[in-house]
Amino acid sequence: MTVEKQDPVEVFSAGEKGRGLRLTQPLSAGDVVFAEASFAAVVFDSLSLQVCHSCFRRQPSPHRCAQCKFAHYCDRTCQRAAWDEHKQECSAIRKAGKAPNENVRLAARILWRIQKDTGLVSDAQLTTLDLLEDHLSKMCPEDLKELKVDVQQLYNYWPKKRKAVGEDYVSHIFGVINCNGFTLSDQRGLQAVGVGLFPNLCLVNHSCWPNCTIILNHGNQTALDASFHSKRRIELRALGNISEGEELTVSYVDFLNVSKDRQRLLKQQYFFDCKCEHCTSGSKDDLMTASRDADGQKPSAEVLKEVTEFSLQALVKIEEARTKGNFHEVVKICRECLQKQDPVFGDTNLHLLRVLSTASEVLSFQQQFHEAARYAQRMVEGYTKLYHPNNAQLGMAMMRAGVTHWHAGLIEAAHGLICRAYAVLLVTHGAHHPITKDLEAMRTQTEMELRLFKENECVYQSMREAVLASKPLSIAGEHVQIKA
Repeated sequence: MTVEKQDPVEVFSAGEKGRGLRLTQPLSAGDVVFAEASFAAVVFDSLSLQVCHSCFRRQPSPHRCAQCKFAHYCDRTCQRAAWDEHKQECSAIRKAGKAPNENVRLAARILWRIQKDTGLVSDAQLTTLDLLEDHLSKMCPEDLKELKVDVQQLYNYWPKKRKAVGEDYVSHIFGVINCNGFTLSDQRGLQAVGVGLFPNLCLVNHSCWPNCTIILNHGNQTALDASFHSKRRIELRALGNISEGEELTVSYVDFLNVSKDRQRLLKQQYFFDCKCEHCTSGSKDDLMTASRDADGQKPSAEVLKEVTEFSLQALVKIEEARTKGNFHEVVKICRECLQKQDPVFGDTNLHLLRVLSTASEVLSFQQQFHEAARYAQRMVEGYTKLYHPNNAQLGMAMMRAGVTHWHAGLIEAAHGLICRAYAVLLVTHGAHHPITKDLEAMRTQTEMELRLFKENECVYQSMREAVLASKPLSIAGEHVQIKA
């Protein structure tokens, strides 16, 4: 059975990994393997007032549902598009007096849809939720206790007039969400804003060095004729050439963790021992823990331990200051940390890269673009040696670094980074994604500016300052930074 005639995939037995998906014909980098609308999805509790509950785009002043006063939308078009999903939830929230947590809301939406569509919503669906693993038997007592609390909250929330659902099945659904929920990002791809369940995607197994990536397409509800609207969906895209019969894989965790940490995260969240080549061989662990080699001399074990412990403590303090909005303190700690790290850590050391990433982002926010650009450049150089060349996070990091250099007036470096980001995102996001379209516009603009810069640098700098003062740069319809 295949997802549809044009989608070249099939389910197969992947040994101890259980079921998996493999190709029935070869594909090239950037090809869409399949697209899938969510079975159900919800916005995170913490962002319920800022994100559209239909398309999951962030909005400065979203339109509120007048009935439940909980759900928010871009406009009435998005609200109408979401009504089929929201109407049961809307009634339940009104009767309960408030909305439950995101896990309970997602489980309820899933159960309502199963009752409505019997769990198989189209011929394109390769599995039912009944057949997905819940791993309840492998959960620790603390997690099982939390799950039971969610089950009880769902029963309190569940309308009495609806068909009752057994506790075992409700527990199964919560277990499936825990293992298979897919995080949804905003339109800029920079922030997680919700979680959804995609049955076909659940069949794609993990690899730390995968051959596919997942991108969220927010859909389009702007056309006057509703028949031209497109649904929110994920797209599974090939990161490189994939042969017929080859298993499709994605990464469940960020590759930028040493192999033992990735294995621990995967065991904790997904209940399996990763035996991929990168984990069994510890590939790139040496780069991620690299120390600086000065004149053939490496720092002692004691110095490495001291700076590592200092870095871990500093990262905690950075996150605390960032949460409080104390960005001057964040920058202060980052600078102190980099002074300690630079003589000791190699350019690909994860502790160093994490500080460089935070420092460049916060300094850009503070409009200290030249210092931010230096750190961003170092971050990208380190990422390039670690990530898959078509990794989406690498492409996004290149894009942000390019924008930072552009703000700093470093047009040659900015254009180079934006071109590199565009090449990556063409593969990971596709040419029609809003971020890729914005990158294409930036690539055209920086190419024009680079020509002007080479002709007359003084004229370029004066024109740049005038343009940025009146029109800040934007990505996906949002300002990237405050004006320079």
